[in-house]
Amino acid sequence: MKIGSLESKPVGTPATERKNQAGPVPGQAEASAQVALSPAASALASGGADPAFDTAKVERIAQAIRDGKFTVNPEAIADKLIVNAEELLGRKLS
Repeated sequence: MKIGSLESKPVGTPATERKNQAGPVPGQAEASAQVALSPAASALASGGADPAFDTAKVERIAQAIRDGKFTVNPEAIADKLIVNAEELLGRKLS
């Protein structure tokens, strides 16, 4: 479907001219750029093993799921999601 004639197209900057224009260098940060990480992001960025990880607990939960005995507590999940969102946003939601 043709909307207009070729002559009515706006004239843009040719690609060769765009390449020669000065601009920010890729991979180079501005001197005034500042980044603040939340505690959760800092923990993820630090890498390493999380001392709170409990292999035995994971195995118990996996076994309960396999046996069909695992129950979900939606209130606890909702509460933890709200706390996590508050931490990520850096403010209190409720």
